[in-house]
Order: sequence, then C-alpha cells, then structure tokens
Amino acid sequence: MRGGRGRSIISAAILPARARPRQPASIFAALGDETRLQLISRLSGGPASIGTLTAGSGITRQAVAKHLRVLAGAGLVHGTRSGRQSMWALERKQLEEARRSLDQISRQWDQALGKLKVFVER
Repeated sequence: MRGGRGRSIISAAILPARARPRQPASIFAALGDETRLQLISRLSGGPASIGTLTAGSGITRQAVAKHLRVLAGAGLVHGTRSGRQSMWALERKQLEEARRSLDQISRQWDQALGKLKVFVER
C-alpha cells in the first residue's frame, strides 16, 4: 500500500530495528514504563503476536500496539508481518547494549563514591 509521494504506509515499527542505531537515552526512556517492561519480559520467552501479548494482561490490543511501537522506535523489539498477523521479538543486541551502558554507569558511580569515601575519611 502506498501513501502520498509514493512512500509505503507500512509502520516503521515493522522495519528491522537492527538497521536503526539507538542512543542509550532513548532505550532507557522506552524502558521507563511498567507496561513496556512487562512486554519485554513476556517477549523474553520468544516471539509473540499482539493477541498473545494481550491475553491475560488486562491491556487492550491498541495499548499493546502503542507500547510495541515505542519499544520498536528504541530498537528494543522488531515485528515481522505474516498476512494480517504481526509477530514481535526482542532485539537482544540492543538490550545487551543497554546492560553495558548500565554497567559502565555503575562502575563510574563506584569510582566516584570510592573517591568520596577516601576524601571523607581523611
């Protein structure tokens, strides 16, 4: 399907996230929502459809789709379309990058607090 100016209307959320580099701030902003964290947790078991992610969650399909678009925009998940159904999966490389960023921040804080401790104990 084509939109204005000959561009495809297919949602950017379906495009491969691995093709779009992300900044740690956008990743952490996307993870700053409890619902999105729950979706990440549910997807850790493997790819799932919106229907599967909605089942038993008490969240509407529209809300799940909105949160998946945010996660896809941050490069944390990607969707593939098969007919009318979209399957969603984690982008583990991006999640590992977020973990490495947190590890680096943690090391920096440990060093700063260690220096503060030495200063205070003098």
